[in-house]
Amino acid sequence: MASLNVGNLGEYLREQRRNAQLSLRQLADAAGVSNPYLSQIERGLRKPSAEVLQQVAKALRISAETLYVRAGILDAERDGEEHRRDGATRAVVLADPTLTEQQKQVLLQIYESFRKENGFVDGDGAAGPQGQESDAGPQQTAS
Repeated sequence: MASLNVGNLGEYLREQRRNAQLSLRQLADAAGVSNPYLSQIERGLRKPSAEVLQQVAKALRISAETLYVRAGILDAERDGEEHRRDGATRAVVLADPTLTEQQKQVLLQIYESFRKENGFVDGDGAAGPQGQESDAGPQQTAS
């Protein structure tokens, strides 16, 4: 079976594309993805990355976070508002094409260290970005 909300995402993308009065080919060109790949996303056959969703959202002039939720990258139903904001922050950092992978990881480590300092942890109890170890960032010590 297709994973998570991929069909729902495809239907939503098709609706948004039609509302924007764009052909499949026009949207694919504007988003920088291939026409067949975008068609597979719309038909629910492929689950795109956060970066591809960000490109498509930009081309459609809609919220990338909305697409992340529909794709199952962010779980808006299960998680609280704080977790959605955290996930959106991470997704935006990871999808930023102007940053290197190393810069993205360093930025997420700094972000996570501030969250830990303020008493927040991920919804799964892990303290690192996307379940990764986060001990690389500064830690607050008890005095």
